[in-house]
Amino acid sequence: MTTQTDAPALATVPITSTGRRVFAIALGALVVALAAQVRIPLPLTPVPVTMQDLAVLTVGGLLGPVAGAAALVGYLTMGLLGLPVFSGGGAGPAWLLGPTGGYLLAFPVAAYLMGRFGRRAGFVRTLAAAVLGMAIIHLGGVAQLAILTGDLEAAYTLGSLPFLPAAVLKVGLAAAVVTGLSPKLSRLL
Repeated sequence: MTTQTDAPALATVPITSTGRRVFAIALGALVVALAAQVRIPLPLTPVPVTMQDLAVLTVGGLLGPVAGAAALVGYLTMGLLGLPVFSGGGAGPAWLLGPTGGYLLAFPVAAYLMGRFGRRAGFVRTLAAAVLGMAIIHLGGVAQLAILTGDLEAAYTLGSLPFLPAAVLKVGLAAAVVTGLSPKLSRLL
């Protein structure tokens, strides 16, 4: 005897727009967490080169301002709760108080601005939004280092100057990825 159930098969349950957005936000947080694990220490600075800033700009540009910022708030929350999502598998509140904390705290703002001004825009406008987002990230990082060192010039020398060549490449790459993928993803989100 066959028993029927009132529960529909998973395959027949439609995915709602809200469901897709929640999934995209979670995926965005995961992408940033994975990008944080690409870590190259530099001599003379406590801040490593990572791929986080590229991921932040790309996630913000692809998801838009609100969902992009939400993905980064989710990422920070995961790290604060002890999940090893920060650079090199770091976690905990100490990361927000240390030399990389200013960058981390600037991530949601950078993602929001990239999403606000760079999503579904042409390449030049998306590139300008990526430059703005990267500037916010560097500003946050330098501000935190200035607080920790008590020296703004040293903070800039340690926390921004060594990273500018890579930042230029990351800004261009983020703009290219967002410009190329945004029209395709806009149908899904």
